[in-house]
Amino acid sequence: MFKESITNEELVEMPLRSFEGEIVVVDSMKRVRNAVKELSQHRVIGFDTETKPSFKKGVVNKVALLQLSTRDRAFLFRINHIGLPKEIVKLLANKNVVKPGVAIRDDIKGLQEFAKFKPAGFVELQDEAKDMGIQNFSLKKLAAITSGFRISKGQQLSNWEAPELTDAQQLYAATDAWASLIIFENFSNS
Repeated sequence: MFKESITNEELVEMPLRSFEGEIVVVDSMKRVRNAVKELSQHRVIGFDTETKPSFKKGVVNKVALLQLSTRDRAFLFRINHIGLPKEIVKLLANKNVVKPGVAIRDDIKGLQEFAKFKPAGFVELQDEAKDMGIQNFSLKKLAAITSGFRISKGQQLSNWEAPELTDAQQLYAATDAWASLIIFENFSNS
């Protein structure tokens, strides 16, 4: 069984981990098709999105990046460049591919601004955590509680609409989706 909560002091004592596999930036239709073909072969893929932060009241930016990750390959879809092609929509509506994530309701709503779809196969890890008596719901704390490591949130407020994503942004984005997959696996095995 997992601990109910973790303090910030306990968190900083944990080893820092990040995604160690291949990161693929998907910014063309050819890459979309190849990525979706590979992702569709997996039973479970980690899910997350990133949006450029807004520091002005009333200004809300659209989702800029969709991250979908297997254990060894993370795909970063540049939604602000390519939109939400039908191949991705089909994957997001595929009930046979489980897509765990944290606070996914707003992520899905953000993606639906690009294309209407009926989401299927999504698992809200915060609900799973509640069912297990866990009281911390952030991705960072869930990773620590379920997996024994912490992840960096240093790039969270960076510009996700930048013409090129930095290596640090790519690693951060890949790690978030991958961590969701690891948390889901640990919940499933508990």
